[in-house]
Amino acid sequence: MGGKADQQRFEALWREHRGIVLKVASVYARGAEERLDLAQEIGAQLWRAFAGYDERRAKFSTWLYRIALNVAISHLRREGGQAGRFESLDEGHLETLAGEPDAEPDERLAALYAFIGELDALNRALILLYLEDRSYAEIAEVLGISAGNVATKINRIKQKLRGRMTAAAVTGA
Repeated sequence: MGGKADQQRFEALWREHRGIVLKVASVYARGAEERLDLAQEIGAQLWRAFAGYDERRAKFSTWLYRIALNVAISHLRREGGQAGRFESLDEGHLETLAGEPDAEPDERLAALYAFIGELDALNRALILLYLEDRSYAEIAEVLGISAGNVATKINRIKQKLRGRMTAAAVTGA
């Protein structure tokens, strides 16, 4: 396959899967400008790495997530990304994450995304993939950890979230 064919194939796959990049950028960057910059940085890295993509080894979405999350985590480290540095998610963030521009965010969804924003980089990636209905095996492949480790980490995150939501319901916060 030549350069033009590779470019056309990449563009078709990009159009089909660009929502993944937007979701990753929304979870790992703050402010609209930074999210756009991160999404562009991810797109550029995907294009640079595309020649090495082998569809026999991984689905495109798995490969894309792996690169997008690596770029996002590197970005977070460069920016000195502690969980507390993130702005609270507003309606625009939730719309981007939900993929539905006219969706009405509810308080529970807002609380969920605020909780996700407080997680460390690995757990944020883990829960993002989980919420995308990725299998434990695919999450493990993207993150380079075992499926058992994925299950354990997801269960711990769920317990922590349940505790947070129960406490919020009890206190009325």
